[in-house]
Amino acid sequence: MERVSGGLQKIVSDALRKTPPSQAPLLAWPIACGTAVAERTRVVDFVEGVLRVEVPDFGWRAELQTLAPQYLAVINRYTGSSIKRINFVVKPS
Repeated sequence: MERVSGGLQKIVSDALRKTPPSQAPLLAWPIACGTAVAERTRVVDFVEGVLRVEVPDFGWRAELQTLAPQYLAVINRYTGSSIKRINFVVKPS
């Protein structure tokens, strides 16, 4: 099973590295955070090394900020990008 997982990771990584650098982090977000988080969040943009992600409320923002270093590591590993940080912004009501 581990070989399948490693092969799949390589396929995803290769595809993301062929994507324009300005788009790769946006496409990698759901992979980094997982389905449950991806369904409740929305990538707003990626500008000057900062990925902005819209979250439903302040609780989500606080929780995801603690996970940001893990998300950064995964996105940078898959895309080969150098994302400096993720900013979580609360969705306007």
